[in-house]
Amino acid sequence: MTDSSSVCPLCAAAEAPALWRDARLRVIAVDEADYPGYVRVIWHAHAAEMTDLSEADRLHVMQVVLEVEAVMRDHLQPDKVNLAALGNMVPHLHWHIIPRRRGDRHFPDAIWAAPRVAPGEESLAFREALQDAAQRVPAFHQRLQERLSLRYPAVG
Repeated sequence: MTDSSSVCPLCAAAEAPALWRDARLRVIAVDEADYPGYVRVIWHAHAAEMTDLSEADRLHVMQVVLEVEAVMRDHLQPDKVNLAALGNMVPHLHWHIIPRRRGDRHFPDAIWAAPRVAPGEESLAFREALQDAAQRVPAFHQRLQERLSLRYPAVG
């Protein structure tokens, strides 16, 4: 790790509970009520860019990101899944995997954009879909843990 890792919030939280982890990365749940099922894939070592990784490591992180997306689509059935690796605020390699629904407060913009709909002004259909998605999250997490453990068994 570099000197900047001592102040990096992702490095500082490296031992926090995760949905799944291996020797290179971890998958964590993001507590965001407007986006139930939101997950981050965080590289353990302090690296800022995908090109800082070896080819094998880049392949591994992308395989995990895509596995998360596939399980998310199966279990949460969002209208769209957003994948983002920004790192502007926290320059530590991590991917956001965000289930999106038409009618969410930011749709079709990124969740970091100014909201298009004020809190509580979402449609009844959207609020019902959001509640249904929130109820599916525990099963999504369980299936995600199972799939990742089967595909990428712990070594050592």
